[in-house]
Amino acid sequence: MSAVVLERDPPRTLRRRSIIPGFGLTMGFALTYMSLLVLIPFVAMFAKALELSWADMWALVTDERVVASYRLSFGASLLAAVLNLFFGVLTAWALVRYEFPGKRVIDALVDLPFALPTAVAGIALTGIYATTGWVGQYFEPFGIRISYTAIGVVIALTFIGLPFVVRTVQPVLQDLEAETEEAAATLGATRWQTFRRVLFPSLLPAILTGFAMAFARAVGEYGSVVFIAGNIPFRTEITPLLIIIRLEQYDFAGAAAIGCVMLLFAFVMLLLINMLQLWSGSRGRAH
Repeated sequence: MSAVVLERDPPRTLRRRSIIPGFGLTMGFALTYMSLLVLIPFVAMFAKALELSWADMWALVTDERVVASYRLSFGASLLAAVLNLFFGVLTAWALVRYEFPGKRVIDALVDLPFALPTAVAGIALTGIYATTGWVGQYFEPFGIRISYTAIGVVIALTFIGLPFVVRTVQPVLQDLEAETEEAAATLGATRWQTFRRVLFPSLLPAILTGFAMAFARAVGEYGSVVFIAGNIPFRTEITPLLIIIRLEQYDFAGAAAIGCVMLLFAFVMLLLINMLQLWSGSRGRAH
């Protein structure tokens, strides 16, 4: 007796209607927005820099004074981002894992560099860390000057970059349940093993994102640094200041050339960080 097999039509999947318009229209708006705000200004900057001959451009961007500003800007930005990486994670940990008096006030103060004008921050930091300031006066007897030195530049960049790390790591910590740490402890893991094997893999993508954002913000910072740096050629001049000087001299092509170098350096640095972030994410999924 042969069995009759009835073929059924495959179930139809209903496409859920989206509130936002279709892909084509949405992508069109996104590309137009990005082009007007990002792509077109970048292309215009490169086009302006190309008004110089290759010899003049190379002589300009490799000038000894400009190279010294590269070292200060990128070196101080990298050091400030590393400091924010450490203290930002600690701050986020304290705000998420502990309850203490004044917690809401400290949580609000983290966002202060976002709201405070950079010029005001620079003036305040200069006054605090000057040789007669509230903090600087205690370092003066030891021969340590903070304002008008590279140390002051790092402090200013650390100040404006801290919120990026805290606000990037904080939501991830909030999503990590404390029960996972307790389970690791019951299985005999030490605190270091719990952090390294349980918490750190989940936090690493957010930490790298915060680090990249803090570094990118510090590279282009001008207002808060120009006051505390002192702007001494070959010592405390940052690259954005040299760009402003070129603009004030109506040397738009020279300013664009220096800006292109900064853009390329920052792009390569952010690309490396993003590749490391993708690697850490794929490694975490593999485990």
